[in-house]
Amino acid sequence: MKQAFRHPPIAAKFPYILHGGDYNPEQWIKWKDTVWKEDMRLAKLAGINTLSIGIFAWSTLEPSEGDYHFEWLDEMMDLMAENDMAVVMATPSGARPAWLSQKYPEVLRVNADRTRNLHGGRHNHCLSSPVYREKTAQINARLAERYAKRPSLAIWHVSNEYGGECHCPLCQERFREFLRKRYGTLDALNAAWWTAFWSHTYTDWSQIESPSPTGETSTHGLNLSWKRFTTEQFVDFYLCETAPLKKFAPSIPCTTNLMGTYPGVDYFRLAEVLDVASWDNYPHWRGTDEDTAVGSRVSFLHDLTRSLKGKPFMMMESSPSATNWQPVAKLRRPGVHALQSLQAVAHGADTVQYFQFRKGRGAAEKFHGAVVDHEGTEYTRVFHEVADVGKRLKDLEQIVGTFTPASVALIYDWNVRWALEDAKGFLQSKTNYESAIINHYRAFWRLGASVDVIDSTRPLDGYSIVSAPMLYMLRPGFAERITAFVESGGTFVASYITGYVDENDLCFLDGFPGPLKDALGIWCEEIDALYPNETNMVVWNGKTYKAFDFCEIVHCRGAKRLATYGKDFYAGQPALTINHRGKGKAYFIAARTEQAFLNDFYASLVKESRVHRALDANLPEGVTAQERSDGKTRSIFVMNFTPFPKNIILDSGKKYLAPWEVWITQGNNEA
Repeated sequence: MKQAFRHPPIAAKFPYILHGGDYNPEQWIKWKDTVWKEDMRLAKLAGINTLSIGIFAWSTLEPSEGDYHFEWLDEMMDLMAENDMAVVMATPSGARPAWLSQKYPEVLRVNADRTRNLHGGRHNHCLSSPVYREKTAQINARLAERYAKRPSLAIWHVSNEYGGECHCPLCQERFREFLRKRYGTLDALNAAWWTAFWSHTYTDWSQIESPSPTGETSTHGLNLSWKRFTTEQFVDFYLCETAPLKKFAPSIPCTTNLMGTYPGVDYFRLAEVLDVASWDNYPHWRGTDEDTAVGSRVSFLHDLTRSLKGKPFMMMESSPSATNWQPVAKLRRPGVHALQSLQAVAHGADTVQYFQFRKGRGAAEKFHGAVVDHEGTEYTRVFHEVADVGKRLKDLEQIVGTFTPASVALIYDWNVRWALEDAKGFLQSKTNYESAIINHYRAFWRLGASVDVIDSTRPLDGYSIVSAPMLYMLRPGFAERITAFVESGGTFVASYITGYVDENDLCFLDGFPGPLKDALGIWCEEIDALYPNETNMVVWNGKTYKAFDFCEIVHCRGAKRLATYGKDFYAGQPALTINHRGKGKAYFIAARTEQAFLNDFYASLVKESRVHRALDANLPEGVTAQERSDGKTRSIFVMNFTPFPKNIILDSGKKYLAPWEVWITQGNNEA
């Protein structure tokens, strides 16, 4: 287990859990003498100590080119300071004003089909546009210079939910430059992309264009490179945005809010330039026992976000009630809001923030959940639940900066996902990389074993178990690091569809799982994709488990079989293997199985590897325990994600958990 310690607070001047949300005072300027002041009263009643302002406020800050109006923002900053509110100040680049689109149409994105967007929406600017970069830098510099010395300024919220891509001529040329730097020569690029296929060899850099539904999509090296380039575009644009912020306010941390496993950007790469990771959490709660699966997925996303920087993160957005853009705008059942909020803290969040604080009167988000409803008082059920969370967070101030001690690492890699989802084979669009990873995660979650979610470039030191399901692509050096990890005493777990291609998406020619063959002690000859109504069986430890979707046909080359297939022409062949190497061992799960197998298998590994668990107790289904620690004091969160009461048997006796309840212990004291 990695050593726990206390990290400095996310915002140095505010050493407590930040509780608040997105606020749009510019929408209420006409009523600032009443609504603004009433909102401060309501915020304090709800235990809110921070608000995020300035998001999408560009047209109010600069209604015409060069005509800046900061007076209203000055007033809001003063009002928040008077009420002891920490300010999360946003840069406005996520949605540009109409004058900017009209005067400089080059800032409008071009789609993959090469059509240019009209003005509207948000998150739709060209990242290469010199004009957009210049205008963004100008307004960011004015914000930073004006507010850098304000004592209430806590964090810079840069833009909002980076996403999408642009295919304009400017971006095409930047893409070609990216490729020149990566490959050096066209010969090297053609070799890496296997362009002799379908006579797609390039003879001049100008021939290379981004993937398009009316053009090239069959060259997987091109598709993969475009994804990597798009990530670098966001990294570069973020650095452009933050340069003036760092110039005038170097001590104020910068972040941009991420979106879980959003497939368009490699967040491990983007996180390298963030001061703190933050994300927007919008679970599809059902109000039924299905919320166990929802809860485990959200826990995975929290752990992923925490692992991006290896320190406490921000839950920048969450909905305290119905989320209007979801297919079913389901109300939170009583208790679910507290569960959702404290779950984030349990997994490493040092903030609980909402979208939104006050509901707007019009446009697309007027029915999105908020702390303050349209009727505008503190007398709603949602307000009372938010206020209750505020009280509980105030009692948890000592948890700020503590870590989640994890001795298990689970590998989730954007590059692997991009390549695997582009592959023509297996189950086409139903390969389900993300859901498969989360199923493996859930087996640890139900045991209360903390997990770091990392990509395949991260260090493996300090972990007892490293699990890498469906690691289709092996990036440079990974096989060597895994071999060293196992030989030094670690436990490694791999699965079907592992070690098929290199970083350029070229198949390994000496058999699968490529460079991992020796560490795993196997050779994977074929993989059988099953129809939706087909199943096989995995027989292990006297029990039979259902297998579906994928059954890989494995030959032991030093490994020992632990489980076998139950039927078909490969009945009796290995379905689970173990290879002892040095002081450690490597397992291979050859089939996609029902959750019961993963639960039993990982439970055995956790026991034999003596993996640290938050709570030494048998946790009932739907209940997990998570821990935060500074190395001396442990805070343990026990959470019931079901609508049913649960009992936990402890050394001190039986503990009753009500539906959706969160029970927190700190040392020997209950909070």
